[in-house]
Amino acid sequence: MKRVLAGPLLRGMFRPWVRGMENIPTEGAAILASNHLAVIDSFVLPLILSRKIRFIGKAEYFTGTGIKGRLTSGFMRGVGTIPVDRGGGKASEGALRTGLAVLEAGDLFGIYPEGTRSPDGRLYRGKTGVARLALESGAPVIPVAMIGTDVAQPIGTVMPKPMRIGIVVGAPLDFSRYKGMENDRFILRSVTDEIMYALMSLSGQEYVDIYAATAKARIAAGHTPDEVAPVDVGPTAPGGRPVPSVQVPVPAEDEGETPVG
Repeated sequence: MKRVLAGPLLRGMFRPWVRGMENIPTEGAAILASNHLAVIDSFVLPLILSRKIRFIGKAEYFTGTGIKGRLTSGFMRGVGTIPVDRGGGKASEGALRTGLAVLEAGDLFGIYPEGTRSPDGRLYRGKTGVARLALESGAPVIPVAMIGTDVAQPIGTVMPKPMRIGIVVGAPLDFSRYKGMENDRFILRSVTDEIMYALMSLSGQEYVDIYAATAKARIAAGHTPDEVAPVDVGPTAPGGRPVPSVQVPVPAEDEGETPVG
């Protein structure tokens, strides 16, 4: 019910344009691996799909108080977010098992390989949990690029501003050639880098080869965004690949809005 009520509201606010929707299977398990620019990413992506997608979210999102807390909890539950305690040493394993259970049920599972929102709109190094999930489940990975959500809702902003945002869906990535190698850290890094390269190619974002959490810590310590990346390093791409010559996508003049499913 909350999804039904929220759909028209968000469609009116963001008038989303979507490319590559045909890459999302109509049935069966799949991992949707997305860049992460704003909190609203977790609201908008589920609402443009006709199929249900499950994300995991911090347990704190579901326990907040006051109007803001209740609204956040309601939205998270309405779009199918699964609360997970991300504290403690077993947090990553718990998140992995949650994702595997969703995929084993034949559903869509959404994940942000960067692990947290980008602090400055750039694309950061992916964590290898997405690779483990892909290899253990055997599900294809579908790269998804959110476009403009950080402009609609900059970090620190509670209420997003109305503006057009975009979603670009890439072709499925098949990693079945690595079946049974989910404990090989070199394979996990290679698979993760391939996923991040696909996201870079779809989104047109600049890539920074450090973790987003590290970048946030450096920014909090007083470093500027230009000082966050390694010194004297030019444009880079995941896994040492050539930097793709792509720009941030914009909607074509005749590109209409995509109805909320």
